[in-house]
Amino acid sequence: MLSGATAAVIGFGIGSLLTPLLTLRLSPALAVAVVALPHLLATATRLLRHGPSIDRSTFLRFGLLSASGGLAGALLQSTLGAPVLLAALGALLIATALASLTGNFGGRRTTTPTALLLGLLSGFFGGLVGNQGGLRAAGLLAFDLSPRAFLATSTAVALVVDLARTPVYLVRAGSQLWSLGLPIAVAAAGCLVGTVWGERLFLRMEPATYRRLVGAGVGAIGVWLLTRAR
Repeated sequence: MLSGATAAVIGFGIGSLLTPLLTLRLSPALAVAVVALPHLLATATRLLRHGPSIDRSTFLRFGLLSASGGLAGALLQSTLGAPVLLAALGALLIATALASLTGNFGGRRTTTPTALLLGLLSGFFGGLVGNQGGLRAAGLLAFDLSPRAFLATSTAVALVVDLARTPVYLVRAGSQLWSLGLPIAVAAAGCLVGTVWGERLFLRMEPATYRRLVGAGVGAIGVWLLTRAR
């Protein structure tokens, strides 16, 4: 519920919070696959709420590259060992946390080519380690979208990445995912509830304060994952 509510407010958070939690009991690769299904459902639900605000031009340029990166990351995932995946996820979470704490995801100083490259990389890391929100935010901020358009476009991009990577996970880990049906269903239900009610629960908090609180928590998880990767 917390991860779904976080994503409902700032556009990402499900992979950042759920994936590290599940690595306590599952291998990193399997944890990424398990989170992909609740992430897809919650993202689709969020898109239904904000779809009319999508900036179509930005989505077409940024989203297609992100989807390509997501597919490539998912296909390459099995070639990397668990320590590498943990280290990559930890480093990405720390980068996300630093961006949240400083309030700087690149902003208007980021050029469009760089932003599009970040779109490709965000999708790649989304397919590889299940976390793409920080890099996606860095790229999208270069397009100077309104807050609602930013959230809607970010959600649409996340959905196309999910659609590109999830079939790979299902083929690769289908039998294992079937045996984890109950925790997947519980996670999906929690994400959906958090997505629907997240805005009501958190919009009273100052955006800057909320972003820093989320960033601090994500950064702590990232540091912890890096220590586990050794």
